Amino acid sequence: MEELYGVIGDPIVHSMSPVMHNAAFKKAAIDASYGKFHVTTDALPQAINGIRALGLRGINVTVPHKTAVISLLDEVDPLAQSIGAVNTIVNREGKLIGFNTDGLGFVEGLKKEISGGLSNKSVLIIGAGGASKAIYHTLAALGVKKIDLANRSEEKAAAMIGTCPAGVESHYHGLNQAERVLHLYDIVIQTTSIGMYPRVGESPVSIERVKAGAVFSDIIYNPLKTTFLKQAEEKGAIIQNGIDMFVHQGALAFNKWTGVTPDTDLMKKVVLKQLGGTQC
Repeated sequence: MEELYGVIGDPIVHSMSPVMHNAAFKKAAIDASYGKFHVTTDALPQAINGIRALGLRGINVTVPHKTAVISLLDEVDPLAQSIGAVNTIVNREGKLIGFNTDGLGFVEGLKKEISGGLSNKSVLIIGAGGASKAIYHTLAALGVKKIDLANRSEEKAAAMIGTCPAGVESHYHGLNQAERVLHLYDIVIQTTSIGMYPRVGESPVSIERVKAGAVFSDIIYNPLKTTFLKQAEEKGAIIQNGIDMFVHQGALAFNKWTGVTPDTDLMKKVVLKQLGGTQC
């Protein structure tokens, strides 16, 4: 009997999760189908009840429901609880368990671009939204000792630093100050929506100097190469767009649902084809 999976969000029409997951199910010879479901904020409780009623085996959660969904679940993984957001729900015989694979997905992609371990790297995260928090808490959980934040609003960044796990050194930079210290970091991660439509051509910071061997990552993947990445590349940085994070967070969710590790190369290929481009 075909198993059912999907993603909920508002909006959801442009989601590429179905094409990615359905290709992975086919390659793994799993009799399953993955769809996208438009769920408004008011309808979220009914949608979660519907997962149980219809027997959906797993669901991805995207904006704006990642935080609100927590109170509707039976159990939440400690990392997702720390982040304060869930992007993956596993249905275990009617018990709904929430996870967050965003940060771990990002790290899986990042590992291919760095040499040595993560713990000795100095990291700057630009932005203080949900994706930023997921990456911040995941890097901290993996032993990274220095993670600074740059954001337009000090209040949001300070609130995130206030949740900083023990053993992590974190400081706040305004965006102008961040421009002056970018060259001090091994890894710089851009997590804002600046660079996406309608702000294509913009960057949250101007990049003048980079540390030799530094990795500059932008979690945006449409366009595949943002102005932020173009500037970093011109200064000699190793660059990475958001395709790897998207693919690996999906692969981790896939594994939690099925126990199978999917073909991430295939998943990446179908997403790139859908976008009509090639990787950086």
